[in-house]
Amino acid sequence: MALPALRGCYRVPFTYGFSRLFRHEHLLTKGFGKQWLPPPEPTCVTAAVHRHYSSDQGREKQVKKVVVVGIPNPLTWFRTRIYYFLIRTYFDTEFSIEEFTEGAKQAFSHVSRLLSECRFDALEGLVAKDLIEKLEEKCNLLSLSYKNALSAEPDDIMYTTTGDVGIYYDNDGRKFVSILMRFWYLTSAQLPDDTMERDQLFKVPLVGDTQGDTKRLLVAKYEFQREFTKGVAPDWTITRIEHSKLLE
Repeated sequence: MALPALRGCYRVPFTYGFSRLFRHEHLLTKGFGKQWLPPPEPTCVTAAVHRHYSSDQGREKQVKKVVVVGIPNPLTWFRTRIYYFLIRTYFDTEFSIEEFTEGAKQAFSHVSRLLSECRFDALEGLVAKDLIEKLEEKCNLLSLSYKNALSAEPDDIMYTTTGDVGIYYDNDGRKFVSILMRFWYLTSAQLPDDTMERDQLFKVPLVGDTQGDTKRLLVAKYEFQREFTKGVAPDWTITRIEHSKLLE
């Protein structure tokens, strides 16, 4: 059955949902039915260290920079574009995946810092209530270094991509959209090598570092959900949080 057009519903710019996300005003409920398309496959990401040379008063200076390259699966790219088209056609004509991604990065950085500091009360209105309880239980079992590794500053986010995208209806006719985002970010937290998978963790030299310290490249998954039923506040809520080998 075709998706009904929401011609008379209340609309705001799509990124406004993220500004509302930080006002702690809305918590999305669960209970979904049909998913329109199968989820896309993950994106392959690799990290490399590029060396650049420049002259500084006659002396050559070596500068190292981290470059993260994403290799998207063509099928994944095509599927997600279908989802974006459906969202723009039936839910929000102003939807932009670029604007959504920028908002998701800000939300990821903010929420990951709160998790790292164990400020679970501050997550209310940003993260689904049942998920906060699970996160609190898991975070209380983590060591200090693992907690520090949860936090991602905006400048440390090296690569962001879309994972699963879903459109759902529940038995009451409510309409939902969910978007799973993957974030690759650097951390200087001290983590044991034997607890990390090689394809999810890289050691990379710091830019301009003279002591040989390293940062690690970690991956996190955050799922954002929003109800698009007429008259409902246009807020996104995080309903899934995973930090590989740290918080799963």
